[in-house]
Amino acid sequence: MSKVYLVGGGPGDPDLITVKGRNALARADVVLFDYLAPDALLDLAPGHAERLYVGKKRADHAFSQDEICALLIDRARRGLTVVRLKGGDPFLFGRGGEEAEALADAGIAFEVVPGVTAPLGIAAYTGVPLTHREHTSAVSFVTGHAVEAIDWGKVGLSETLVIYMGLTTFAQIARELIARGRAPETPAMAVRWATRPDQETVTGTLATLPAKIAERGLKPPATIVVGEVVALREKLDWFGRLPLSGRRIVVTRAREQADALSARLRELGADAIELPTIEIQPPSDPAPLERAIAELGTYDWLIFTSANGVRHFVSALDRSPTDWRALRAKICAIGPATRAAVEALHLKVDLMGAEYVAEGLVEAFAPYDLAGKRVLLPRAKVARDLVPVELAKRGAEVDVVEAYQTAMPAEAEARGWAIFSAQHKPDWVTVTSSSTARNLVSAVGKEALAGVRIASIGPVTSRTVRDLGLEVAAEAKPYTVDALVEVMLRVAAGSRSSS
Repeated sequence: MSKVYLVGGGPGDPDLITVKGRNALARADVVLFDYLAPDALLDLAPGHAERLYVGKKRADHAFSQDEICALLIDRARRGLTVVRLKGGDPFLFGRGGEEAEALADAGIAFEVVPGVTAPLGIAAYTGVPLTHREHTSAVSFVTGHAVEAIDWGKVGLSETLVIYMGLTTFAQIARELIARGRAPETPAMAVRWATRPDQETVTGTLATLPAKIAERGLKPPATIVVGEVVALREKLDWFGRLPLSGRRIVVTRAREQADALSARLRELGADAIELPTIEIQPPSDPAPLERAIAELGTYDWLIFTSANGVRHFVSALDRSPTDWRALRAKICAIGPATRAAVEALHLKVDLMGAEYVAEGLVEAFAPYDLAGKRVLLPRAKVARDLVPVELAKRGAEVDVVEAYQTAMPAEAEARGWAIFSAQHKPDWVTVTSSSTARNLVSAVGKEALAGVRIASIGPVTSRTVRDLGLEVAAEAKPYTVDALVEVMLRVAAGSRSSS
């Protein structure tokens, strides 16, 4: 049965959508989304779903309101489940009421799923409660589009005043409020992209905020809050005090591996920008790996030097007639992430180096007699040969087989240029392998990275970065993603203490 869901997507942080809103998106055949609807929410819809942008900016309307209503009715009459995804809440300056009326008049079943509206997000993420027993018990919400249409003498009496879409008209609004008795020294603030990592806040008073907005060059979308509660921001601004708040950090890991690092950075307040400079692909020739798996029971050691190696080995194993029952070898992992990938298969790791690089892995084998032992090393097509060469010197018979290969994503260059040529360049870029570093420079050029700090996961990657003519501002130790985050935190803490 077809149905239209009018869903509030929240103020910007995609995690602030309601569970009911997520569930509606997961069932959608069609998503009609606004300019302010968080982009990440579109990924919650099924792959087959039609995604249609119907947003409106001040002077740029993709569709008229009548056309949007017609689209909702048309798709519903085709028997489809339709989500109308809006920023904030559908019924608070979201024109959801008009769309609900059109659906009701057309006899279309609909449901309204409320969302966190922008002022509530602002209140939470700037430390400015809209109500407070000692400051205010009345809040007014008003749109600033048509200044002459509002009775500012009445509205201005509200202890807390929230102005939607009033950034470009606020100088006029402030004059109107002051002329009708509001004190010029009343605290006021404007907030752009509320709840997002790139949230921008400008504070002042009713008299000074218009000039500060102009000086900062603040642009829509932004919401303005006027009232004594704004003074609480200095005390309650938890979001602005996050250790990486305001830092723009580029994550260059492969798309399927970037989420964990990006999520951790965002938890710490950073604007994590994903720019995959490598993508993981199947081996160019699967036959050698298939032959090795067919002989799995003949190996004494199985060595994994990356989590990708584990995943692609298991994928090939699953496609073969062989399974884990054939394995008699001991398992060696280069580091904690690789170990975790093995242990996720309910297998034990017998050996791991103290240093999470090839040299550490070789050293870990020192107590073992490798003469005549068969070793299987499934790895990337291009990798350092230190491990197989050193183990062969000790008498091992090492079979190195390609489990996967890496390539630079087709969109890396265009997206990279957009990121590094922006007016506000990133503060950091993280590189987690020599391949990510080389591909980054290939995509954007060394000059584009000027002024951007590079955080490297370890000495091998750092050596590659320096060979490319760049400096390493921070190096993880131990050589893990968690340590990479920690070293950036230490640098950030040092920057704050010295400023």
